[in-house]
Amino acid sequence: MALIVQKFGGSSVADAKRIQNVASIIAETYRAGNDVVVVVSAQGDTTDDLIAKAYEINKRPAAREMDQLLTAGEQISISLLAMAVEGFGLPVISLLGWQAGFHTNSVYGAARIKNIKTNRLRAEISKHNIVIVAGFQGINRYDDLTTLGRGGSDTSAVAIAAQLHADKCQIFTDVEGVYTADPRKVKNALKLSEITYDEMLELATLGAQVLNNRSVEMAKKYSVKLEVLSSLTKSSGTIVKEKINMEKMLIRGVTKDTDVALISVVGLDDNPGVAFKIFSVLAQKNINVDIILQSVGRDGTKDLTFTVSKDNGVVAIETLGNLSVLENTKITCTTGVAKVSIVGAGMESHPGTASTMFEALYAQNINIKMISTSEIKISVIIDAEEADRAVAAVHNAFLPND
Repeated sequence: MALIVQKFGGSSVADAKRIQNVASIIAETYRAGNDVVVVVSAQGDTTDDLIAKAYEINKRPAAREMDQLLTAGEQISISLLAMAVEGFGLPVISLLGWQAGFHTNSVYGAARIKNIKTNRLRAEISKHNIVIVAGFQGINRYDDLTTLGRGGSDTSAVAIAAQLHADKCQIFTDVEGVYTADPRKVKNALKLSEITYDEMLELATLGAQVLNNRSVEMAKKYSVKLEVLSSLTKSSGTIVKEKINMEKMLIRGVTKDTDVALISVVGLDDNPGVAFKIFSVLAQKNINVDIILQSVGRDGTKDLTFTVSKDNGVVAIETLGNLSVLENTKITCTTGVAKVSIVGAGMESHPGTASTMFEALYAQNINIKMISTSEIKISVIIDAEEADRAVAAVHNAFLPND
């Protein structure tokens, strides 16, 4: 008998028909002799709808109250799914995050899991109950509800799989696995049968929406076997693991990320410690900085440009505006940009990868604003309106449609 953790996203439980479909997948897994723990997201666009309702009341609501509100979405979906599974005549119980033992820190809206007290989960499994857990949420030391941030249900599922030493963690989505590009935008995108943790982590971090990057990081740390597959078809999915069979494929994926704000600080004094002061104050505000470019300005000054998420753009500008070291500088925020990236472990041993990517963009007359590289990825910042065209061009340069 195996222990299988299954996670279903919002699109998989968007309406009654899809909930019944998910219930049938769970029932099939359980009847095959497995113990099953299920993690569920809020239905469809519920989270976005709740956020919109909050902003109708208050344009800048307190983070704690937002978490109180947003956890309601998963409470609805786990209850409805439990009712559907019950309709198959199977033993089932639904649990909120805190009931399942999720304890987090107190960073509302982006909490980190501190530990999972698995007593309740293990007790329900020992009774051979199907356990349906609300993803994305937990409780802090003040007994306040917290949320793990966008994509947090993936992290919830992997965390449970790690703590319970599950045989497999299946992430069900509305696509059939991990593709070399978004198959809805790039017609010749290829489905990968397997991919490494490192490659998947880069893809997730760079905008691929199949898996949350924190969940992949946790899966790698605890050697959780991940499988990404569709809740709508019976097709085989993509296995995420430490090592894969060697293939001729140079890159594993092309991604785009439009959740990007470009912050520029012009006219910085060229003194030691200035960069430290800028990035340390942003870190104190939990603002993650991605691509960084420093260039020489005029009259002994320098210019600094970096990227953050759009949600953090305004806060970053306000935070930097209060720094005395930046009194004589010009600080701007540009949001009409996107990050396009290629990822692949085979890149480091293949000269000319960057030039192939840049040539593809040049052929489409797409201007590059910033470049960032590592051993397994190359990212460029371009105008957001060019992003889809850029992804298609770069994908075709490396993986032409035969």
